[in-house]
Amino acid sequence: MSGNDSTGDGTPRRRRRRSRRRHRPGNGRQGRNQQQNNDQSNGQTSDNQGKRNGNGKGSGQSHPNSRNHSKNGKGGKAGNRGARGRGNKVSGSHNRHRHNSRPRSFDEHSNLPISVETSAGGLVLSGLAEAVQPNGDVDFSAIYVALIGRLDRRGRLLWSMPKGHIEPNESQHATAEREVWEETGVAGEVIADLGTIDYWFVSEGIRIHKTVHHHLLRYVDGDLNDEDPEVTEVRWLPANRLIEHLAYADERRLARQAFDSLADLARAEANAGRATPR
Repeated sequence: MSGNDSTGDGTPRRRRRRSRRRHRPGNGRQGRNQQQNNDQSNGQTSDNQGKRNGNGKGSGQSHPNSRNHSKNGKGGKAGNRGARGRGNKVSGSHNRHRHNSRPRSFDEHSNLPISVETSAGGLVLSGLAEAVQPNGDVDFSAIYVALIGRLDRRGRLLWSMPKGHIEPNESQHATAEREVWEETGVAGEVIADLGTIDYWFVSEGIRIHKTVHHHLLRYVDGDLNDEDPEVTEVRWLPANRLIEHLAYADERRLARQAFDSLADLARAEANAGRATPR
């Protein structure tokens, strides 16, 4: 056997390395049992394992809320809300409350004064009646919706539904129609209620609870423009591309509800003999 393959006494080097690894302290069954006994005697086994895992539990268990933590730990959306002039978002919901797992920032601002704000807006739909095919099917690519785009702090263009504050003695529908016209340049008429989004954010030392009522509007007239100083860009998008363009998860959920009702709305418009103004 060559010098590269054996030691001076003829023992293969590979076998000797395995022998050393096998009998290394703490690797064999006896070593593991001794280590476990030492840890148990000190009462530190579970604590040490918990510290290594970062969840205060032994290595044999995963944190029951680890998946929820990864979902809820999204700072991007909070920053985007703030870039829209809404401050730092603290918690939000879509037709349901999620305050039982409030972020830490909520408690940090718990001593601030509270203000309640209400807004309204929605989606303007164009081409509803024309999207109905002779066989009754609906071509969703022929229905268009108006969206607004705003730049966030990182310079990204984020698309959302037009909306704004409800003025005193103004109804939700009137606000939705007014805000859509101010932010997009087109006039619409409310034909259905879509849903409500509510969330918390902090602005100028005040903790604000905001509720936004969304509606579906029938296009009446007007041309898109971005004259509103808070709007960077406005655009007509086919309804079948709406969900993928919306920047915020709560608005995407509303968009899915809107999409599910488009076929019935389109057939109702066609049966009523309405036509989209051109």
